[in-house]
Amino acid sequence: MSHQRAVSPHVLIFPLPLQGPVNCMLKLAELLSLGQIQVTFLNTLHIQERLRNCTGAEVYFKRYPNFRFETVPDGLPEENPRTGDQIGNLLESMDAVAVPIFRGMVTSGVYGPGSENQVTCIIADGIFTFAADIAREIGVPLLYFDTISPCGLWTYLCLPKLIEAGEFPFKDDNLDEIIRNAPGMEGIIRRRDLPSFYRTNNVNDRIIQLVLKEDKHIPLAQGLIFNTFEELEAPILSQMLNVCPNIYAVGPLHSHLKTRLQAAETCPKVQPTITSNSIWREDSSCISWLDAQPSKSVIYVSIGSLAVITKDQLFEIWHGLVNSGSRFLWVRRPGSVTGLDQETEEIPSELSRGTKERGYIVTWAPQEDVLGHPAIGGFLTHSGTLEA
Repeated sequence: MSHQRAVSPHVLIFPLPLQGPVNCMLKLAELLSLGQIQVTFLNTLHIQERLRNCTGAEVYFKRYPNFRFETVPDGLPEENPRTGDQIGNLLESMDAVAVPIFRGMVTSGVYGPGSENQVTCIIADGIFTFAADIAREIGVPLLYFDTISPCGLWTYLCLPKLIEAGEFPFKDDNLDEIIRNAPGMEGIIRRRDLPSFYRTNNVNDRIIQLVLKEDKHIPLAQGLIFNTFEELEAPILSQMLNVCPNIYAVGPLHSHLKTRLQAAETCPKVQPTITSNSIWREDSSCISWLDAQPSKSVIYVSIGSLAVITKDQLFEIWHGLVNSGSRFLWVRRPGSVTGLDQETEEIPSELSRGTKERGYIVTWAPQEDVLGHPAIGGFLTHSGTLEA
């Protein structure tokens, strides 16, 4: 009598190689590891090197014998800034370089069918359309995890309908025009509230075509994971059921993870405050500065890890913060301002004086600690931060 070998659950997680998705998916990976599920986390070489240089993540995750990091190249030269305007180049490069390696890894390699560590489920970023074909090829379920909010993703998924209805491309420059063909958002959002890729008259624009491709592939997944909860985005989550019948609103992941770590019996030495998953080196001196500020008195300002602003926009925001008379903590990421010469640029005296009196500027901050600090009273952001 023949006996088939029992296959243990093994989840491979493949995030979009950017700060937000990597951070969020590592939290999900740790929750799965706490549940005794084998997890392989696939990073690009560039991201893994950033994690190694900026955090203790590699050492931290060694506490989980069922967790491992794997890497693939992204194909871009090291000097590429990998900022928001480079997303198209990043995805094209990964299609050419990283995807064939990933495919080999899970179809015939160390994680392929019949191997000792075969993958039984793939969790991938929703923009990784190649994952649908690969998961189908090896006969495992695919869950797409879009680390942006469901409301944000829904504006992507509405693109085909807006094209069909003639609402996109826009017929004129009136950005206050109300959008009519976004189910669940009718009469609520304006043209200006849609993602910036909508501001083109060319349907064949590279980013538009990438979004349309994503829209076609997301329904091919067996489920969608979101870092949110039902009470926060119930109307849009119900719309998502028309795209995929299995919706998993499992957030807020950072809060769940802290709770699980506090109660974990399998890792008694684990502390609730976990390692940073940042690919930018954090400046924790801002916490000491916050400790000295009154309750709810500080505006936290951050445009995240990808967005880029101009020098004029920088000074407009800076004048606004100083003129507001409020205390402020400002994250100014290296390379986030175009046209600014950090060494020779002359800063107006009123800005220097106002910042010294009421402000604090860092290149990167321990964001969850900042957002949870009692001194924070407001958050000025690009809308990419779910932890808020």
